[in-house]
Amino acid sequence: MLPFALFAQQASQKELDIEAFVEERFAMQEEDIPYEDLYESLLQRYFQPLDLQVATSTELQSLYLLSPLQIQSFIKYRNQFGKFSSIYELQAIPEWTLETIQNILPFVVINSTHPNQSNPGLKRILKAENAYLLFRQRRIWQTRKGFTAPDTLSNGDLSNRYVGDPNDLYMRFRLQQPADFSLGLTLDKDSGEKFTWDPKSKRYGFNYLSFHYTLYNKGKLKALSLGDYQLQFGQGLVFGSGFSVGKGAETITTVKRSSTGLRPYTSVMEAGFFRGLAGTYSSGNIEWTVMLSRTSRDANLQYIQDSLANESSYLSSLVLSGLHRTISEIQKKAQAIEQNIGLNLNYRHPNKSFRLGSNLLYTQYSQPLIPLERIYNQFEFQGKNNVTNSLYFTYNYRNHYLFGESAISKSGGMGHVAGIMSSLNSKVDFSMIWRKYDRNFHSQYGNAFSEGTRPINEEGLYLGIHFKPSRKISWSAYYDYFKFPWMRFRMYAPSTGHEWLSRIKFQPNKQLMLFFQFREEVKSRNVVSEDQTSSQYLLAQGKRQNIVWNLTYQPSRWWQAKTRVQQSFYRISGHKSKGYAISQDLSGEVGAWKLSGRVSLFDTDDYENRQYLYEKNVLWAFSIPNFYDQGIRLYFLAQYKLNRRLTFWGRWAKTTYTNRESIGSGLQEIQGNELVETTFQLRYQFNR
Repeated sequence: MLPFALFAQQASQKELDIEAFVEERFAMQEEDIPYEDLYESLLQRYFQPLDLQVATSTELQSLYLLSPLQIQSFIKYRNQFGKFSSIYELQAIPEWTLETIQNILPFVVINSTHPNQSNPGLKRILKAENAYLLFRQRRIWQTRKGFTAPDTLSNGDLSNRYVGDPNDLYMRFRLQQPADFSLGLTLDKDSGEKFTWDPKSKRYGFNYLSFHYTLYNKGKLKALSLGDYQLQFGQGLVFGSGFSVGKGAETITTVKRSSTGLRPYTSVMEAGFFRGLAGTYSSGNIEWTVMLSRTSRDANLQYIQDSLANESSYLSSLVLSGLHRTISEIQKKAQAIEQNIGLNLNYRHPNKSFRLGSNLLYTQYSQPLIPLERIYNQFEFQGKNNVTNSLYFTYNYRNHYLFGESAISKSGGMGHVAGIMSSLNSKVDFSMIWRKYDRNFHSQYGNAFSEGTRPINEEGLYLGIHFKPSRKISWSAYYDYFKFPWMRFRMYAPSTGHEWLSRIKFQPNKQLMLFFQFREEVKSRNVVSEDQTSSQYLLAQGKRQNIVWNLTYQPSRWWQAKTRVQQSFYRISGHKSKGYAISQDLSGEVGAWKLSGRVSLFDTDDYENRQYLYEKNVLWAFSIPNFYDQGIRLYFLAQYKLNRRLTFWGRWAKTTYTNRESIGSGLQEIQGNELVETTFQLRYQFNR
């Protein structure tokens, strides 16, 4: 009979387990995947969680965590019972397991409104939920050749050397309120770059600076961004910036690109983003996104002199490394200006099951881009400007998602993507995607599903399946056939290839998880010169096989052990080689400390069998190094929370080679067989 006052609060957002997320979605690590950009895009999803009270099926699919059946079950449940009372109600949704809920929790909330949103603008910014300053320093302690005294060349000139010190420096300032606004500043200086103020070479202290201010959900204005931003619409043929996985151990949910729209850019990669102004306006079932961008690009600038003694110039290539350590690298900095004007129109049917959209992007460079002539690149983009436009659709019918996009560039080259994701029943999911990209299809910001790094000169068909006969066992597999109708780098003739993967996962309880994975890739490449006979343009089929055994044991939430064994085999032109790596991880929590470490051994015959090993790093730093030859790798990571606002990270890593007397080449060469790296990071959170 006595009255009591009860105060309810929403469960706090679950911490993101980036290692588990990567392990599922990247079946095998490769060096041509832009991991830094992918990681930053993943963090954007983490800091802008979906509100499950209003999330659409398309937005749920963009998380790459839910099957079509699970999404359909979610929408049906919400339509039937109304808004969720708490995050714990997710357990009542049919087809949603505890594993599903655990995976999705870092990226979703119930009711995204926040008390601070009623405050005036400046006060709301100062009370932002995610407000922090982060500083990171990283260094390789052995001396690379680039930091030694220069040599005197035969002509009396001094050889190239790095102009800066060996420290990597990184700083990030962020004020962010989910579904309201985001304000950020990112600064970066790579090892070998000079910390200097030189407007002539566009170096302002740090070598790289990125800024953004983005507003969300201001009436009919869905988003407005000033500064650096990315756009992702359709299947990535025109606007493909942001998080997209492609082929991985998750064989169903990752094949479809999602129209995540306009988002701020926060990565330290110095290419692949827009700089300027963009906005998304919503009116009923139609959304408009308009963008304007003007940014400098690193490039190799070539001068030509005409008959009237007037100099003109052209760009022989765009430089994407973002490194400015030597005089020659600094001379390539900001040599071109790139301007972009773009438009997206998106229509959503009132029942939200059908979407139709159109993209348009006009790109212009300050000088013509004329690549150095090679046989394989004669159909690549040349000129000063390009136009790419496309039409795309998505259609959701019960447990089936159909999607596609067709695009055409100024050259007349076309690109097409079409596919389906389907839940055949509660135990079997299926996916299929077909693509065809002409050899003269040009898309400066395209990132569609493909075997290559860009959607050009490729045709292919992908089939994926996921079978879960019981709660403890699951099997996933895919097969991808592809062909390249024209020549490619290291491939001086049209060619075909295929790739397939199979993974069996067994998880008898929450504490134990193990999987076995096999992957095979067959792809052509030029026969090396010593193996040539008469023709200098012979191709050989190279076959790469990778095997992974993984065991993870977590008896409590305080500590975890993980054992991994991986092998590789490579065969081409009668030559066979192999390699392997074994790693043992331990991690745990003790009071205010979080500790983790690894010891790994590797032994490979050659570079073709290099072993990629994902490593834990300090918060918001990504590390997937590769190792070849013979050696041992150790690392230790510690995190200590000094108080509720201040957190410190320290990381030490050492690689020792047993069959080398030097490491690296060129200016990166280190004399000796050891490489030691340290990373220190400090984060201060303001509103805690």
